[in-house]
Amino acid sequence: MIFRQLFDPQSSTYSYLLGDERTCEAVLIDPVFEQARRDRALISELGLKLICTLETHVHADHVTGASLLKQRLGSRIAISGVSGAAGADLALIHGTRIEFGSRYLEARETPGHTSGCLTYVLDDESMAFTGDALLIRGCGRTDFQQGSARTLYRSVHSQIFTLPPTCLLYPGHDYRGLSVTSVDEERRFNPRLGSSIGEADFTGYMSNLGLPHPKQIDVAVPANLKCGQVTDAPANAAEPAWAHLTFTFAGIWEIYPHTLEEVAGKVQIVDVREATEFSGPLGHIQGAALIPLGELTARAGELARERPVVAVCRSGARSAQACVILQRAGFTDVANLAGGMLRWRAEGFAVEGGRQ
Repeated sequence: MIFRQLFDPQSSTYSYLLGDERTCEAVLIDPVFEQARRDRALISELGLKLICTLETHVHADHVTGASLLKQRLGSRIAISGVSGAAGADLALIHGTRIEFGSRYLEARETPGHTSGCLTYVLDDESMAFTGDALLIRGCGRTDFQQGSARTLYRSVHSQIFTLPPTCLLYPGHDYRGLSVTSVDEERRFNPRLGSSIGEADFTGYMSNLGLPHPKQIDVAVPANLKCGQVTDAPANAAEPAWAHLTFTFAGIWEIYPHTLEEVAGKVQIVDVREATEFSGPLGHIQGAALIPLGELTARAGELARERPVVAVCRSGARSAQACVILQRAGFTDVANLAGGMLRWRAEGFAVEGGRQ
């Protein structure tokens, strides 16, 4: 079997690609919208045919790439039938098998983080994909989206901890760089759900987490309730050929510092900060033109339409708006420098001026 664990650094989300080597049929668990281009490239390079994307639940911290991959690759979308999501091809229930070639994943209902959480167990019970129900030495929160600490405790103990001790568990997220655990490890060492922890202890623990809501919840949940369907996003219609870019759900292409360094001589770099920032401590990228954001609409004519434009600011926020302004002005090849000058400097790329 072909297996790849993929990571989205922005949301700390893991996606999982599983493929049958004989038939080349594959499934992808928890795809991320911004990483759909990456996922498609990997699927193509491995010679696989994506037949289905599987969601462990309706996510609150990122938008799924399920619909985008369906548009591009013809894959079906599968999600829990009680999730409330519209636009899926398969409404999964407990015990549903999702086949890919000679292999299959079995869906197990593990509600508690949300009401529609599923854990996917490989046919030989050597691997399971737990989403946010069980994390490495932790678990998902239970205070929104019909979550329930009592339900989650029972789900983990009845559906995950009953798997063989050697079964490898792959979580939906990890924020510390950890990638995999096992049933035996979590039974012994999980400080929330280990074998020595009672249900009352767990519910008391979860009731006092005091966590803020996920930053993307107002965007992610509505989008994921439509399986990540993209509307009114013309930038997604044709992918740029001038550089390797990442398309965001906001409809903006982003370019990373190492890529910009490679193509700097072919593009127009527009710094949309104020003049004091341009000559300030962070400095600026060599060859960048200074056009403050407030002047960009009036001065867009100074830019050549036949050459790609990369917008830059301190953090990537103002330059994202600059991309919107330039798109409205008719520029088609526009990208935002992800992370702005803060990231450019942090990753050691050259600047002019600034504090050395």
